[in-house]
Amino acid sequence: MLFIIIISVIFVENKQHMKTKRNIVFPKHQEMLERVGENIKLARKRRKLTTIQVSERANIDRSTLYKIEKGTSNVSIGSYFNVLRVLGLQNDILKLAADDEFGRKLQDIEML
Repeated sequence: MLFIIIISVIFVENKQHMKTKRNIVFPKHQEMLERVGENIKLARKRRKLTTIQVSERANIDRSTLYKIEKGTSNVSIGSYFNVLRVLGLQNDILKLAADDEFGRKLQDIEML
């Protein structure tokens, strides 16, 4: 019984610690996230979809969609993907990190 209580306390402490942990995003990169959010918002408006429609179809809270459209950094990539899917833009996710020019240069230097 004592073991279960100790495990429960550790679990609660870890969960509280996880809540206080924040993503640190530099201002330049935050601007990029905000542009992505704005692009998603514009795509939604072009399709004449409300936030309620998109959030229901993406199976997320309206507040999460609001965070995505604002470029908040603590939203999961799964939520972004579901919104892109609802908007018919799911293939755009394949463009992320597709052109790794820097990585190819590092690989080429290693070959020399």
